Amino acid sequence: MARPARAAFVTLLTTALCTSMGAGLVSSADAVPGSVRTTQQAPPVLAPATTEGVAPTAAGVGKALAAVLKDPSLGSHHGVYVYDASRGKPVFSVGAATPYTPASTLKLLTTVSALATLGPDHTFATKVVSAGKGSIVLVGGGDPLLAVKQATDYPTRATLQTLAASTAKALKAQGVTRVTLGYDSSLFTGPAANANWEANYIPEGIAAPTTALWVNEGRISPGMAKRATLPAQAAATSFSKLLGTYGITVAPTVKAATAQAKVAPLAQVKSPTLGQIVEYINQHSDNDGAEVLLRQVGIATGNGGSYVGGVKGVRATLTKLGLDVSKARIYDGSGLTRANKVPLDLLAGAVRVAISKDHPELRHLLSGLPIAGFNGSLRERFTTAGTGTGTGLVHAKTGTLTGVHSLAGYARDRSGTLLVFAVASDSVPVPKTLDARAALDRTTAALANCGC
Repeated sequence: MARPARAAFVTLLTTALCTSMGAGLVSSADAVPGSVRTTQQAPPVLAPATTEGVAPTAAGVGKALAAVLKDPSLGSHHGVYVYDASRGKPVFSVGAATPYTPASTLKLLTTVSALATLGPDHTFATKVVSAGKGSIVLVGGGDPLLAVKQATDYPTRATLQTLAASTAKALKAQGVTRVTLGYDSSLFTGPAANANWEANYIPEGIAAPTTALWVNEGRISPGMAKRATLPAQAAATSFSKLLGTYGITVAPTVKAATAQAKVAPLAQVKSPTLGQIVEYINQHSDNDGAEVLLRQVGIATGNGGSYVGGVKGVRATLTKLGLDVSKARIYDGSGLTRANKVPLDLLAGAVRVAISKDHPELRHLLSGLPIAGFNGSLRERFTTAGTGTGTGLVHAKTGTLTGVHSLAGYARDRSGTLLVFAVASDSVPVPKTLDARAALDRTTAALANCGC
């Protein structure tokens, strides 16, 4: 069956995406109270893909990939793993015997573990509680996307501005207009910086100190790389200023405090759903968000809120999902450290279990993957010779460090087979960075064009 021309395909894809997104904008959890809901379903835009057609073979896939896998820009340690998700079996692998430094494709392991342990509808609450007459505490709940004010991007975030307005209203109802303010970020434990990271990561704004309370992911201001040295204190200071705009006078000193357990909040705001957060993290390759989710996995699995506990939780969760972690060395949630070493079949495995009919709770891992040539970290890719057949069809998480490039995701081939893949090199000569990245794009585009 011949493929449509690129323009026609783009129109079809856009229609499909808009229809599916529109259908999911309102759920039973976020419907307006009193609104009338309908059970009428929009008609499908495309017929469901089937497994009819030629089943891919190791020989066929190997032939399709032979030329690109010989590209010298990939260096000495590179490989690919391909799994036929339509038929539930591995198809092809080369260079997959040894683990790779995954870079940001490691986020697949973190985010799939978060979905598995907490569920896609879970939210994180940022609260204000009373600490006695005229005293309040801002309590961080580990919301990775908490902002000072509402941004225009997706998803809609919880904000300190909304929280300040609600808090001021509650205080005034009690006749209180002057308070002292403390902040509690004790949900997460252990060092705020991962000991396996390069020393320049936090000073240069590559990552923020990970804390259960921050705004704008620890940035001094939205969009800036520079981070606050103490993100929790910076968030509390911003909250104090916002309270002032709503008529509450706050004592000038804002200090760390411990909120009493099981105290009903004066006010709270809730994050987007975990499913939406996972989509955001994977589409934008958000290092900070991934590190927060790592610690949330640690807490959810009973291993504690440190990055060490988070890694234990991820390993345990992946094992419960039926994935083999015995050859994996995992040290963070974002993939920033080069010490991480992960087999290609494990990276592909995170996608494979999310596709499985047994795990509908993991679907947001798939819907958040960047689409080749369209959005996220693949928006500016698939523009070189030999990559056009992957545009719009390859959905993959990217991974990039100096000398390291990887892609892991899925694509449907020409016969309708759903192929899950992981392809990586962690030995790319620095002058060949763009060539190597293009080679990985050609590899996945060849899979999408395969039917072999």
